[in-house]
Amino acid sequence: MPNENNKRTLEDEKALDDWLPITSSRNAKWWYSTFHNVTAMVGARVLSLRYAMAALGWGPGVTVMILSWIITFYTLWQMVQMYKMVPGKRFDRYHELAQYAFGDRLGLWILVPQQLIVDVGTDIVYMVTGGKSLQKIHTIVCPNCKPMRLRFFILIFGSVHFVLYHLPNFNSMPGISLAAAVMSLSYSTIAWAASLSKGVQSYVSYAPRGSNSTAGHNIALEIEATIPSTPEKPSKGPMWKGVIFAYLVVAACYFPVAFIGYYVFGNSVEDNILISLEKPAWLIVTANAFVVIHVVGGYQIYAMPVFDMMETFLVKRMHFKPSKSLRFVSRTIYVALTMFIGMTVPFFGGLLGFFGGFALAPTTYYLPCIIWLVIKKPKRFSLSWCIDWILIVLEVLLMILAPIGGLRSIILSEKNYHFYS
Repeated sequence: MPNENNKRTLEDEKALDDWLPITSSRNAKWWYSTFHNVTAMVGARVLSLRYAMAALGWGPGVTVMILSWIITFYTLWQMVQMYKMVPGKRFDRYHELAQYAFGDRLGLWILVPQQLIVDVGTDIVYMVTGGKSLQKIHTIVCPNCKPMRLRFFILIFGSVHFVLYHLPNFNSMPGISLAAAVMSLSYSTIAWAASLSKGVQSYVSYAPRGSNSTAGHNIALEIEATIPSTPEKPSKGPMWKGVIFAYLVVAACYFPVAFIGYYVFGNSVEDNILISLEKPAWLIVTANAFVVIHVVGGYQIYAMPVFDMMETFLVKRMHFKPSKSLRFVSRTIYVALTMFIGMTVPFFGGLLGFFGGFALAPTTYYLPCIIWLVIKKPKRFSLSWCIDWILIVLEVLLMILAPIGGLRSIILSEKNYHFYS
């Protein structure tokens, strides 16, 4: 009987894995990793990089931008390496890695709340970004039309996801992810090229004015879980190849947008740079259309791990049967919730800063370092040990300070905003 029960339990676990979004398909190619990572790492954040530069000024801004790129590249390398660091075990989800490092219960409580803040928070921000870009297109294309409130554009953007959430897993959306990645490079190029063509503005000032944040690694293991892995050909090879290409694209998006944009506009730049640009109209409309396409894909990328958590909870804890109807109801509620919050609190720059500082710093910068120290156990005072501890200390300070700027921005925006007005 015990053997039969164990066999049945293993069969049930396999059936659930075959149904859940993260583990249901493991036939991804290395370039899927590039598409997904570019879509996840660029997104709405590239539009606010000039705003971040305005927060810091030239010297600190350039230093922070370059250091952030190097540090996140290093910590993402750690994540890729740790996916199958333990022989015979795959950490398909970020929280599974944390549970192995800190224990089942503690690891879950350390990681899951922060991962949910990042993933859900990013989806809310993307709702606002998509809505603002649609509103900008409407304003330019039809300047004499009656203005429409932002919440209606967020509603239009959100309605797309009531269709796209039917995609079951990451490997069912490589086309969407590719389109989103191409769009990110395209609108980033338009943003800095159009800014450069305007020339330095007469009112430009380079005095620092606030704060902002950058991207996280919250879906790295979930992406690697979709890549086939054998002892002869482990998944970290193609995953890392995809990451390298992704980071080259990220650099091509981030650095020109941040430096050229700040050079042209100084600290007067808007939190969404495309809002600062007005002419030529056709180019700005095109760029905003590219943004919409990109954040459609970005929303789905960040939503997939949340769908996986929800469906795992509903099946394992609430004992629902895996089914299309369960997936339909749970995902509908999620999309509706993120759309409602985006319509209610559309503070774009503040949302990026607040969500970014509160949870992106831990999950992107220092949690990978801590987990690496726990699992890998590098020799004390070795190069790896020293780098990890320096990053941990610096990024704990970042986690404390970064949300302050974002919260300040939200408070300032709220003074001039009335809900649903």
